[in-house]
Amino acid sequence: HVHARCTMASPFPRGLVVLSGSSHPALAELIARRVGVSLCKVNLSKDESNETHVDIEDSVRGKDVFIVQTGSWSVPAYELRASMRTFRALCRSRRSTNDAIMELLIMCYACKTASARQVIGVMPYLPYCKHSKMRLRGCITAKLLATMLAKAGMTHLITVDLYHKEIQGFFDFPVDNIRASPFLIRYITDNVKDYRNGVVVARYPGVTRSASAYAERLRLGLAVIHGEPKNMLESDEIEEDGRSSPPPSEGIIHFREKSLSKPFIIPVDSMLVKQKPPLNVVGDVHGRITFIIDDLIDDMDKLVAAAVCLKEQGSYKIYALATHGLLAPDSAMVEKLNDSPISELLVTNTMPQTISCPKIKVIDISLILAEAVRRIYHGESMSQLFTDTPFLLED
Repeated sequence: HVHARCTMASPFPRGLVVLSGSSHPALAELIARRVGVSLCKVNLSKDESNETHVDIEDSVRGKDVFIVQTGSWSVPAYELRASMRTFRALCRSRRSTNDAIMELLIMCYACKTASARQVIGVMPYLPYCKHSKMRLRGCITAKLLATMLAKAGMTHLITVDLYHKEIQGFFDFPVDNIRASPFLIRYITDNVKDYRNGVVVARYPGVTRSASAYAERLRLGLAVIHGEPKNMLESDEIEEDGRSSPPPSEGIIHFREKSLSKPFIIPVDSMLVKQKPPLNVVGDVHGRITFIIDDLIDDMDKLVAAAVCLKEQGSYKIYALATHGLLAPDSAMVEKLNDSPISELLVTNTMPQTISCPKIKVIDISLILAEAVRRIYHGESMSQLFTDTPFLLED
């Protein structure tokens, strides 16, 4: 009954409008089709000065507007080496993450000034969601983005599996953080015959909580990969936790107070310097199928290193799962994945996937996004989407 309400063309007396940005028009079309409306006509373009222009061709006065926009990849490095004339042409034809944000801000503000009743953002992948902690003299960019969206006129946000759930507190309006795990779990139970002889593996300790939730729903054991590959450069992690900062050369730390002419001297034990051990698995995976859980995949080297480690520990089949696949259209990345022991890489369509690789399986989650749109429009509770999501999988 609920599934029928999600896909049928429900009456919308106030008026429901679905707009699509340039980052993921295919997902916007799927959502609009499931809700039962047509996409609103909007003209997105760039001029010669590389400025974004947005023209909404239909009236949105007094209507609830849902804007579908997600993060996207920037111009690849090899294109940045092209001539300036070619680069400008590429910038006008391609869309980067910052372009997607600017488009969304302009679309929100255009709807606000056009007297839209509500402006709801549908951002399956929230850009800058990894920038949620203070780094030295930097800033919390995720908070800045939340403030900009509120100022532009957004009144509600639908997103999927935030990198840190605490990011919801940055926003001055409601945020619905939907889970994609039921769709990935359903794929495993339907397509992996011996999945009960499996172990859920957290790719690194930070995703142990998410991996534990997968293990509980699949009724499987849990393992954790700890450490880092030997060939991983320390410079890659300096910004992450600062552990590569060199200790004092003399093994002491000096503290000087204004009222004292001489500093205090505190000895420092060299064993206290933060270092990660070589990559290893905490748990038994020998003779098992392993399911590597990650929050988002943007580094194929780390994922492949984790798979190689599991293979060395005796795992005979390896799957990798992530909600967000930030996979650049790079032939080297495809080659790394094909040469790795990973059998399948499962990602959802929160991001447009342009890589052609038989190992990559894209899971459609437009059904739950369309149901969220319908419930918000009709003022219904969203709690069922967080507790009884499997009922939607009968599609």
